[in-house]
Amino acid sequence: MADVLTPRALNRALMQRQGLLERSSATAFEMVERLVGMQAQEPENPYVALWLRLKDFRAQELSDLIAERRAVRAALMRSTIHLVTGRDYLALQRLMQPILAQVFRSPFGAGLAGADVDAVVAAGLELLAEAPRTRAELGRELAPRWPDADRSSLAHAVIQHAALVQVPPRGLWKQSGQARYAPGESWLGGPLEPAPSPDALVLRYLAAFGPATTADIRTWSRLTGLREVIARLRPQLRTFRDQNGRELLDVPDGPLPDPGTPAPPRFLPEYDNVALAHADRSRVFGGHGPGAPFPTGKWIGALLADGFYRANWKITVDTDGATMTIDRFERLRSDPAGTVDEIAAEAERLLDFVAPDAPERRVRFVR
Repeated sequence: MADVLTPRALNRALMQRQGLLERSSATAFEMVERLVGMQAQEPENPYVALWLRLKDFRAQELSDLIAERRAVRAALMRSTIHLVTGRDYLALQRLMQPILAQVFRSPFGAGLAGADVDAVVAAGLELLAEAPRTRAELGRELAPRWPDADRSSLAHAVIQHAALVQVPPRGLWKQSGQARYAPGESWLGGPLEPAPSPDALVLRYLAAFGPATTADIRTWSRLTGLREVIARLRPQLRTFRDQNGRELLDVPDGPLPDPGTPAPPRFLPEYDNVALAHADRSRVFGGHGPGAPFPTGKWIGALLADGFYRANWKITVDTDGATMTIDRFERLRSDPAGTVDEIAAEAERLLDFVAPDAPERRVRFVR
């Protein structure tokens, strides 16, 4: 019978594989590939996510990767914006393209008013070959050819059906810019992988997020045909069960730390791989946090204490300084002595990273 892994055992496995038990000496490039990309709906989120995971991380390191076209922002897994290395984009895009196209159909398909999708995409690519364009610019320039179609639908037809990336200054540290799109192959100077392997992607997912169920893999990737993929991979996988009897799949060498391994406080950004990569999120969201209402703003996220979600956080920056507000943290009897001090110290370090020039930096616990 397969070994049973508790939520705490799964938590520690995830924390270890995500670089959240101890900061890694890896480069930003290496960590982005190890995690199979990073959530990047908010341009600043990958910077905080890497700061959590890497020793002596400098924001300029990631900003340079984007500026030098070694890393790119693009819609991939779940049709959401990810930051990936350039070579991973070329390797993964064709696996994800059917998912992007499927996402287009429901909200935008009717808005084309009968326009041929392939013709719209071809016309959009001609425009993007001239220069990167925003979604609004694409819609406006395509509209004269298809006057009955909704402009937003025209633009989305191109964005969801063509292999595009978002180009700088979007995504650069402390810089702003609208999302402008360019063809991925020309931007990166290389061809898309013609027949990428879903098997390799599943193995990479398990190495970064496992042990995991098939439903977890599907939630993270939205890939179809996983039953066949798992059947092919099964001889090289090890299996466990969770406390509900569900099968958990894993790579043979995936680390499984002792469930009692200490997990230091970590401030996850609003969008982070850890929070979005499983159908069953109890390995992180175990019922100890405050939940809604969630803070809003630029720098927000979830505080992990002892590896689990325990509070919300928000950073505000103004002329008076930078303030970290930790919202509704409640101590548990199981928390080791000094937990609050460790949280405050980590909060101060994050403030130093986010707002090094602030005249004053403050940490507040609120209820």
